[in-house]
Amino acid sequence: MSARTCSSCRVQRNRQDYSSNQWRKGDGGSRCSSCVGGGSSSATKKKNDTASSLSRDTTARRNNASRASFPQYNLDHPFAQGSFRWVAKGTYTVGERVGQACVCKWFKTGSVVEAHFFETDLKTSEKAVDIISQFNSGGFVNRVVQVNLPQVWTFEFAAGSKMGGQKVLQEPFIEKYQKFNSNTGWSDNSNPWPRVMQALSHYSYHVSGGRLLLCDIQGGVYSNGVVLTDPVIMSTTRIYGPTDLGTTGISSFFAHHKCNEYCKSSWTLPRHRRAAYNPTQGTTMEIVPTRRSRPGMTMGGMGAIG
Repeated sequence: MSARTCSSCRVQRNRQDYSSNQWRKGDGGSRCSSCVGGGSSSATKKKNDTASSLSRDTTARRNNASRASFPQYNLDHPFAQGSFRWVAKGTYTVGERVGQACVCKWFKTGSVVEAHFFETDLKTSEKAVDIISQFNSGGFVNRVVQVNLPQVWTFEFAAGSKMGGQKVLQEPFIEKYQKFNSNTGWSDNSNPWPRVMQALSHYSYHVSGGRLLLCDIQGGVYSNGVVLTDPVIMSTTRIYGPTDLGTTGISSFFAHHKCNEYCKSSWTLPRHRRAAYNPTQGTTMEIVPTRRSRPGMTMGGMGAIG
């Protein structure tokens, strides 16, 4: 059954919830009958907006803090690394999460003192929150899927520290870290949670009308659900950085994808599925030379790291 997100209430609805005229306007321009109709439409929209906001607040795992501290040893000896960045562990010192563990991530090469270098990371995380919020609202599993929503924080200048003035991505620490799938179609199907994450990837393609694919999913499993970080989004327009392998990457991912008990038969699949990439656990990157790599961005209030 076809489905798309209403452009007014932002709720995913089935084909029968739209008039023929609205459906012809296409994904992104269609308004459901509840929003188009008179009378209770405003109340319905308000209710849906509230539900959407609550779902997003539940999905996004935020810093909820304004300061953190990182021992110099931890910065000199990062406990983890990704394709681009080092990761060090610290502790929140001011805010709702005071005393809780956190991490900062910074580029392996060069010192970043401008926030716009992190634009792609922030844009990807924000879009991931939108997609996962809809997945949570669908009630496909009886647990909550969250994703860390990082912020750009700045290290203060301090004697003996080489990090003064450097900007980093700051987010809560994740316990029992593991990788569930990659952006080339590799997946861990050993137990239910990795299979749920595979279904989430499939769902992201479906709910976006075939324009996006959330993948390279990684994080930690908790008693009440799973917390994710650093997801990749592949898109038909390749706007999500070097890990966005575009239409070819999406096609290749689904060439290796096998629907499981958490996927729905009504969810869309690409018409053409060709394995252009070997499925590897690591994250595959390609530089798109025509894309401007350092777009300007204005950042709001940033936290401080002492």
